[in-house]
Amino acid sequence: MDIENRSIEFIPENERYGSAKRLFTIWCSANMQVTTMVIGALGIVAGLNLGWTFIGLILGNLIGSIFMAAHSAQGPHLGIPQMIQSRAQFGVIGAGVPLGIVVLAYILFTAANGVVMRDSIKAVVPVSDNNAIILFGVLTLIVGFIGYELIHRLGAWMSAFSCVLFIMAAYIVLQKGLPAGVWEVSAHTFKFATFALVVTQAASWTLGAGPYVADYSRYLPSNISTKETFWYSYLGIVVGSGVVMLLGAIMAAAAMDVITDPGSAIANLFPGHKQLAYYVIIIGVLGWNVMNLYSSYMSTTTIFTGFKGAQRIGMMTKFIIMAIVAAIVTWIAIAAQYNFGAYFSDILIGQVYVLVPWSAINLVDYYLIRKGNYSVPAMYDVNSIYGKVNWNTLAIYGVSIIAQIPFMELSFYKGPIDKIVGTDISWMPALIIPGVLYYLINRNKQLHLDTEKVGFSEGKLAYESKR
Repeated sequence: MDIENRSIEFIPENERYGSAKRLFTIWCSANMQVTTMVIGALGIVAGLNLGWTFIGLILGNLIGSIFMAAHSAQGPHLGIPQMIQSRAQFGVIGAGVPLGIVVLAYILFTAANGVVMRDSIKAVVPVSDNNAIILFGVLTLIVGFIGYELIHRLGAWMSAFSCVLFIMAAYIVLQKGLPAGVWEVSAHTFKFATFALVVTQAASWTLGAGPYVADYSRYLPSNISTKETFWYSYLGIVVGSGVVMLLGAIMAAAAMDVITDPGSAIANLFPGHKQLAYYVIIIGVLGWNVMNLYSSYMSTTTIFTGFKGAQRIGMMTKFIIMAIVAAIVTWIAIAAQYNFGAYFSDILIGQVYVLVPWSAINLVDYYLIRKGNYSVPAMYDVNSIYGKVNWNTLAIYGVSIIAQIPFMELSFYKGPIDKIVGTDISWMPALIIPGVLYYLINRNKQLHLDTEKVGFSEGKLAYESKR
């Protein structure tokens, strides 16, 4: 298998391949891993019973995955990475603002995965805590550098292996039995604040894939329908994350320690095959971690190439950028490993504040304003129709983040509305405010769609002829 030689540039039609079905396996496997179990356990740990936690997790998954899949559908149509397309809304250089935030969010999540896998790696390799995290970081770097096709193939295999592992784990836990009354769904057992938090956390998990989901659909042929791309992506993440979150909730209800060491919690269910279980667990999280690193590299590259209009990145530059990001991730994981609970909860909720407004702006622009008509070459040119910096969009983005402050709840801060409601519901204003504002300010751009459509088709052909 060759190392991927494309990065942030447009993928010509003669290099497109595959079917939308592979989007199901990559998103199913990426989410069917033990880090996702932690999300499912958080509601139980916070005091909600199993019945209401199940409903909250399912609802959050169904809601958040809509937006993730809507981003995925952009990949085959445009043939470029997700965050390059943000230049159409924020400007070629202005897109660096949300890009920088995206890079930070994925660095923190990649570090979280290193902490989650520390004890699982130590169970198969006799190393120290720090060295286990370093080893996981090195493996992530190697697979991420090889790139797109290996990531997809890993996803196809792991969707099958992980599915078998987690279904067997659920059967074993349920066979042992659960405490009486944990399934009761009634007004007596309902806790609004905790239920809303469970919905937010589950939705946050799937919404978080939005800024890079099109990175893994951009090689698909452009004649694949938006409907196919949407539904295979949607079902993949709903099935993958839903099954494992629900298992995490069941195990937490059975008084099993899912949050501290979810890998060992699963492996210990198979006393005769613990080593095999650990390998499946480690490779499963590795797949998700690689996707985070790969897209962190893509976003970092997008920031810096915006200033020079560069469209291609050399292999050595690619490796250096990935290695730097991997080193930063590993350092953060080592530093945060003994205070993981608060760290993970904060980044899970914190990403809602910064990623959801970007998602709302991007989707409104794509589906309501320009209706998928873009000039791809213009996204690589600072003097193009998209301009250097779109100050209106940046202002909307900033206002949307500020507007969430009263709704926020972190380990070190609780907003006034959060105190009244009893939980963090910031994802609602994070979606509504930027979406409405962006539409109202930009709806007249519909008058210029024909001009941009010509720019898209002619520019695309001109770009391909240079390859």
